[in-house]
Amino acid sequence: MLAKRIIPCLDVKDGRTVKGTNFVSLREAGDPVELARAYSEQGADELVFLDITASHEGRKTFTNMVSRVAEEVSIPFTVGGGIHELADVARLLDAGADKVSLNSAALRRPELIDEIAAHFGSQVCVVAIDAHCEDGFWRCFLNGGRVPTERELFAWAREANDRGAGEILFTSMDHDGVKQGFANSALARLSRELSIPIIASGGAGNMQHFADAFRQGLADAALAASVFHFGEIPIPTLKHYLQQQGISIRI
Repeated sequence: MLAKRIIPCLDVKDGRTVKGTNFVSLREAGDPVELARAYSEQGADELVFLDITASHEGRKTFTNMVSRVAEEVSIPFTVGGGIHELADVARLLDAGADKVSLNSAALRRPELIDEIAAHFGSQVCVVAIDAHCEDGFWRCFLNGGRVPTERELFAWAREANDRGAGEILFTSMDHDGVKQGFANSALARLSRELSIPIIASGGAGNMQHFADAFRQGLADAALAASVFHFGEIPIPTLKHYLQQQGISIRI
């Protein structure tokens, strides 16, 4: 069995790490470069760095910050926000990123997934999906949860899979920042229906929630922000807990 991955997420706005609840009410969580270094040293398996207002504000991700973060970490590093074309991917990979995360741009022009997979390899392309459940219908959103679409989570995830995405990063907007656990039933369905890894996001509040995401949600990786940023769950403690629960994890 492949080891499950623990992934801290750095949501960055105006050069600072922030975290909110249900995608709003942001509060500052520190310097992204310092946090990245700390997480790498603490044993995180990967990092995700998201410029959360790049698409909404119509600009590119901060390349210089990506370079600074990349210099401080020794683990795989995914960057998202404001990626619209192959040149953006090349720029971020050159700055030190290992993968890129697409959300709004992929929904607007799904062919971008095919292009990235063809030019750089599927392993570079993470498709992030922000979705909110309305009467059983998981609706996908653009621009950091601001703009609803007619796209449905499972159909869109299958299409992304078929187009060459390397992973799906699924965030339940309903669970985001609430700390009541991940959307495990939706995660499990994604894991069963897709042939690529699923990263769980939105809802981590305690260590059991991570175990549930792996066991019940069948997730390949679990991503969280505030419980790591504010010191509620140290990564080494979490990993030892998961190991004691019989979950395959890198210590």
